[in-house]
Formats: sequence, structure tokens, C-alpha cells
Amino acid sequence: MYLNNISVINFKNYRQANFEFSQGINCFVGHNGAGKTNMLDAIHYLSFCKSYFNSFDNQNIFHDEDMFVIQGMFHKNNELEEIYCAQKKNDRKQFKRNKKDYDRLSEHIGLLPVVMISPTDIELIHEGSEVRRKFVDSILSQIDSTYLTNLIEYNKALLQRNAMLKRFYETGKWDDTLMAIWDEQLIEKGIAIFTKRKEFTESFTGLFEKVYAEISGSREVANLAYSTQLTEGDYATLFAKALDKDRMVQYTTMGIHKDDWAFLKDGHPLKKFASQGQQKSFIIALKIAQFHFLKKLVGFPPIVLLDDIFDKLDEARVSYLIDMVTGKDFEQVFITDTSHTRMKKLLEKKEKDYRIFPISEGSMTEVQEPDFAQ
Repeated sequence: MYLNNISVINFKNYRQANFEFSQGINCFVGHNGAGKTNMLDAIHYLSFCKSYFNSFDNQNIFHDEDMFVIQGMFHKNNELEEIYCAQKKNDRKQFKRNKKDYDRLSEHIGLLPVVMISPTDIELIHEGSEVRRKFVDSILSQIDSTYLTNLIEYNKALLQRNAMLKRFYETGKWDDTLMAIWDEQLIEKGIAIFTKRKEFTESFTGLFEKVYAEISGSREVANLAYSTQLTEGDYATLFAKALDKDRMVQYTTMGIHKDDWAFLKDGHPLKKFASQGQQKSFIIALKIAQFHFLKKLVGFPPIVLLDDIFDKLDEARVSYLIDMVTGKDFEQVFITDTSHTRMKKLLEKKEKDYRIFPISEGSMTEVQEPDFAQ
């Protein structure tokens, strides 16, 4: 699978732009703030129906404009997939596949798998458990539509139950029948989600550990540990025991929405006992493992988006990463960097076809050999 071309109108800092891509490596080079990362985000939109960086779609519209449009043509299994995304201010997002509207955006997830590696991924280490759950959910949702449906229904039931707990507290009136309805939903969907997350962690961890060992030259050992309340006993029993606390705090304290994954290096918390370079290596290993995990299950390589890969990585690890993504396991890759010279030097000795796109102020420039490195 690969993206042949993309066009954007009024998206972030792009008034209008069109790109024809290589099936191999594609590099966006330019000053910081030129719009390199925004083009990666446009590609992410076509895969996930949303931005990788900003959950508020209206904020991705060019200043003072009423809407943005992103269109792309993918080649997949010898067929064309034309994807169209449009967002008007304060309106419902429009998403089309081959000129036909989706009834639900969730139907699109998994059709065109993408793996993004960005400096913002450091949040996986430093932020709360919600960020790590989203990472796992994004992987499982691309390969299992039932998992995505269960997750959506679980979150809806959770919102309803929390709203009901608050209403019961404010009114002083309790309804066991209504509470039982949402409890049943959360328990049923929660068990299904827990089962998939447990299976995923067991199969993904070994793959991740292997990739990290390769990146670090086997000098360090990194692993993942799944933490969930459901290992403490029967879900329904745990739910019942938590009810008094839920009534007091007015939200649901028991369930898979509390799941987390511990990130460890040499048996110690990564957040406290790893350098910035080691932390970034950990994130890259997670994402490369995600790539191989998805590739095995969907049957073809996902598109890879590498944003600012030189940030806090030593030369040896950058070289390893470039060697990897230009190898036979990978197909189409998009990279951003500030240095045209650096990217050309890294890629010209590789066997894969590549194209370099100089970017300035949201458009492709005519300059052939710029170097924007500071």
C-alpha cells in the first residue's frame, strides 16, 4: 500500500498544496514552522479521520477560513482508494471513500494503516495512563473492528453511568434498575476489551523487546507490564465492591478505563531511570514494533511517518533507524527534517527511490539544494 498523491486546501498553514509521492522514501525539509509536520498530519487524517496532534478539528482550519479539505489517492491491493476529508467550522466532519460517505467514521479505521513517530510521543512516558491506553487502542482498533466497537460502546456507557452517579448524588434519589443496565454494559464490554488487551500485551512485548535490543545494541533491557484492576478478581464482584466509593466520588472507579502499561528499563521505571536518548529509543522501539505487529496481521506494510527523527538521538541510532526504514520490510516512508543535505547524504546510498520536498511557509519551494539546519 502507498499514497500516490495528496492535495490540501486551507489546512493548518497550507492555503493550497499538491504533492506527488515516491513509493519509497519522501522527505519534507525546511525551517521549523514551515509546515513539514503539518503534511504528515494531513496523511494521518486520511488514515484515522483525525489529527495526530490536535483533537479539535476546527483549530486545523487555516486562519479566517471556513473549512479545510484533504484529498489523497492510495494504491492498495492493485486498487485505487480515493479518500476525501472536509471540515467546516462548527459542522460535522465529512469523510468519503471513493466518493461515498461513511455512515460512521469508525468504519474507515484500519483500511489504510499508518504508524507515526513524533517528538510528542514522549508523552507516552511522561503523561498519565490515558495516553498509553490510546496508544494500545489505536493499534488494536486498526486490526479488530469488534474491539473498536466494544471500546466505543464502553466509553458511551461509562459517560452515562458517571452522569447518573452525579445526578443521583445531587437529587438524593437512587435507581438500582438504571444502574444495573449500565453496569451490565460496562462489565460485558470491559471483559472483552481486557481479554484483547491482555492477548495483545503478551504477543507485542516480545516483539518490542527484540526491536529495542537492536536499537540499543543489546546494552539495555526494556520491557512492558500490563496493569489492570481485572486481575484482582471477578469483574462483577469488583464492580459491586466499588459501588459505595463510586456513589461518594460520583464517578466510576473500577474498570478497564483505569488500565495502564508500565515502561521499564533494566527493571526500573523508564521515566526516572533513563536518559532522553534512551527514552526516545524506547518510543521508537514501540512504534517499530507497532509497525511489525500491524504488518503481520493486515498482510502488508503500513505507511510510516517519521517526524523530526534526529531530535535527541545519537548518530548511531539515527543510522540504524534509517537503515531499517529503507530496508525490505518497509515500503512507503515519510520523513521531516531541517537539513536537505543531511537527508540526501543518508538516502542517496540506499537502494530505495526517494524524493525530497523543500517546504517554506506552507508550500513547496523551487529551491533545489537548500539546507535549513541551524
